[in-house]
Amino acid sequence: MLVAAAALATEDVRITFTELFRHCRLAGIVEMSDAWSYICVYSHAVSEQLSVGIVGASGFTGAELLRLLVNHPNMDVRAVTGDTQAGNKVADLYPSLAPAYGDMTYVRYEDAGLEKLDLVFACLPHRASQEIVGGLIDHVAHVIDLSADFRLNDPMVYETWYEVPHVVPELIDRFAYGLPELFRDDIKAKKHVAVPGCYPQTAVLPLAPLLRAGVIAGTGIIIDAASGASGAGRAPKANTTFCAVDEDFSAYAVGTHRHTPEIEQTLGTQVVFTPHLAPMNRGILATCYAKPTGATSADEILSVLSDFYADEPFVHVSDRLPTTKATLGSNSAHISARYDERTQTAMVFCALDNLCKGSSGGAIQSANIVAGLDETAGLPLVGLMP
Repeated sequence: MLVAAAALATEDVRITFTELFRHCRLAGIVEMSDAWSYICVYSHAVSEQLSVGIVGASGFTGAELLRLLVNHPNMDVRAVTGDTQAGNKVADLYPSLAPAYGDMTYVRYEDAGLEKLDLVFACLPHRASQEIVGGLIDHVAHVIDLSADFRLNDPMVYETWYEVPHVVPELIDRFAYGLPELFRDDIKAKKHVAVPGCYPQTAVLPLAPLLRAGVIAGTGIIIDAASGASGAGRAPKANTTFCAVDEDFSAYAVGTHRHTPEIEQTLGTQVVFTPHLAPMNRGILATCYAKPTGATSADEILSVLSDFYADEPFVHVSDRLPTTKATLGSNSAHISARYDERTQTAMVFCALDNLCKGSSGGAIQSANIVAGLDETAGLPLVGLMP
């Protein structure tokens, strides 16, 4: 009975007491005391609903947020913006979302009324977020930014790598770096979150525990990572069309990828990072190479990783080499390790879904923390197979 009341609250937050009593009858609840218990649970669940807006909801990360938030018990999507899609239905752009958002329409940013909401996810390209965050941050309880605009601590480093000046550097310190497995306390202490990039998460999660434990050296780290085409966004590009990506595998942005300084800032050391475009829709696999600081083995490296992530719900460490397919659609990162005795090289591997854990799922995970909710709420633990 009580579970049914809570479930009802997630479906319709504007329901009269008369309708509630009708639901009681339909549920077979006839005693007045039971009916009032049902209503109290419903009312409590409704009071915990956060009104949510998504800026840039027509892109892949926005669509992924919409997919995941369907099952969130405490978040209710009230507004979605997409200036290029304004006036069009969400279901027309993403038919997969039709059962949940059949009547929802994209609106222009200025017409969304976001300042009235509890929480806003910003899914905009770099620099674009800077233009809106200043007008939101003091009116909305929580801003969760998925761009690169508030990840880097030094605005001059941002300008160097993104080739544009940071126009609101005074706001950077108001954002926590949203990687809960490493910075949960900082996220709890702040109201707003800068969601990490997908490549940095895939590289940092397997390397950071080993650096902190002193198992690997802080110099000579090499990161090779391959991502699916969705990492480039929804907008068409010559190198991400079907004919360009299919049956191809290529390195790109060698030595110049903008996620490099983010990885280095988070790990506290320089790295060589080379991204690759793989012929798949979504997913990232990172293979990272490092030199040990002393005698070690694959078992020791795995033990360090397992101990570090023992209490983390979304990081799975095992001796099985990770695959992108195993993480598809989930908020989980899969990590493993090997040690090459011949060359004395530690190798750590991480796979995750770039749109879920690597972006929108990670955004919800951090949003849950700043909002004081269950960190796992609304997030899938296991991937889709086959």
